[in-house]
Amino acid sequence: MAATTQTTPFAAPRPEPWQPQFNPWLIAVVVAMAAFMEVLDTSIANVALPYIAGGLAASNDQSTWVLTSYLAANAIVLPISGWIAARFGRKRFFILCILLFTGSSVLCGSSPSLGVLILFRALQGAGGGGLQPMAQAILADAFPPQKRGLAFALYGITAVLAPTIGPVLGGWITYNYSWRWIFYINLPVGILAAFLVFRLVEDPPYLRQMRGAGVRLDYIGLGFLAIGIGALQVVLDKGQEDDWFGSRFILTLSVLAAVCLISLVVREWLHRNPIMDLRLFKNFNFAAANLMMFMLGVVYFSSLVLMPQLLQTLMGYTAELAGIVLSASGVVLLLAMPIVGVLSGKFAAKYLIAFGWIAIAGAMFYSTKRIDLDISFSVAMWLRVAQVVGLPFLFVPITLAMYVGLPAEKSNEAAGIINFMRNIGSSVGTSMMTTLLARRAQLHQTRFVDHLTNYDPVFRNQLSGLARQLVHSGTSVADAQIQAQGLLYRLLGAQSQTLAYLDAFMVLTLGAGIMFLLSFLVRKNDPSAGGEVAVG
Repeated sequence: MAATTQTTPFAAPRPEPWQPQFNPWLIAVVVAMAAFMEVLDTSIANVALPYIAGGLAASNDQSTWVLTSYLAANAIVLPISGWIAARFGRKRFFILCILLFTGSSVLCGSSPSLGVLILFRALQGAGGGGLQPMAQAILADAFPPQKRGLAFALYGITAVLAPTIGPVLGGWITYNYSWRWIFYINLPVGILAAFLVFRLVEDPPYLRQMRGAGVRLDYIGLGFLAIGIGALQVVLDKGQEDDWFGSRFILTLSVLAAVCLISLVVREWLHRNPIMDLRLFKNFNFAAANLMMFMLGVVYFSSLVLMPQLLQTLMGYTAELAGIVLSASGVVLLLAMPIVGVLSGKFAAKYLIAFGWIAIAGAMFYSTKRIDLDISFSVAMWLRVAQVVGLPFLFVPITLAMYVGLPAEKSNEAAGIINFMRNIGSSVGTSMMTTLLARRAQLHQTRFVDHLTNYDPVFRNQLSGLARQLVHSGTSVADAQIQAQGLLYRLLGAQSQTLAYLDAFMVLTLGAGIMFLLSFLVRKNDPSAGGEVAVG
């Protein structure tokens, strides 16, 4: 009887996941440094605008184009950074962005006129547009899924801390030295970052295979993107200043932006090789994460504008003192981010996101009950701390939730799109709050004026009481009456603006509340496996 041999089939061994040659935490520090430099520059120039205008013989309105040109160029590059990295190499693109950002920073600092400065700020914004998404994508590839939470926490520190300290640092440099030094300080940081990225960072195998694939650039889609985003950014920055659709300029740009962006969506959805892979939005987690990151940009940057503006315009705080109020919240963010990074490895992202949104909603609602014209420095500082406590529970988990079910080769494009959504959210939020404050203050003032008549006994008593006090201090009877009316009108204006701020915080409360409900619809990830979907 012939012996028979039975072979047992063996499954092919799974390939070992790629790991970078150098310590991932060393890589994380390097890429976070480059991203921090870029995020800092988006806010550091804000407080220097009056000095820039004075130094270059321009008006304050003209100087705001220094911000608009940067934001517009930055917003155009952000969503296509993934496509560029895939075609030309992520490491090459990242180094190029650092060098372009650093070189244009030096050119900005040496600009002889406002027009030249605006041109170089646009170049700086284009270079900065690739830094944030590439830093995030490098972290996603350098760390195994179960450790991404801590890595994104380090990156999150750059994204939420830099806008907090930017105005304070910019004000200090401008006041003690010159506005030109807010650009020159990027030179040593940029050179060091470029050198370290060159030595430490490498592209993973899937990117090396995609590099130079020979795919033709979609020039039509790029045109729609550049014109649409550029026009939208100008509308958001200049809309309130020019009375929105009462301005033919704003109306024309709004129509142009709408037509180009709708055409962009249609073309990129149907194109075989899009510069923006909008089909990623078929993934519910990706779509929900982008919506929540957009709202995070709205809420965070709106509150970042509201608190210091309230303190300076209504309570007489200097820019430096208002910056100190914000600095306490920066310390909280610095301490809380690593804690959330650890928690993200123990709890599903959706639960951390839900906690973050409800914490923000509660803090914004409490602000509507606590803010008035008699608020003390310590209360203002603790209110700002409360407003940012929920942010670390959003930035890191939302980023983790985005990668649930997402192929590794899509990490570059996903990072570019979600950073673009956050930046657009910050522009929308700032513009929305500026308009809301102006319109609601007018409404409240109109309602108050209805009661300021001689038929209102409260108004008569206050007016006569103020007039008597002025007469006792040496003012003539006729002048005392006029000055008393002026004082009451000033008080009315301050009260109207205060109520407008309370309305703005209530809008942020409602927005955070809606996002809290949405967070429960996010697909649950397995914390021990990072980007994997949890079973059950």
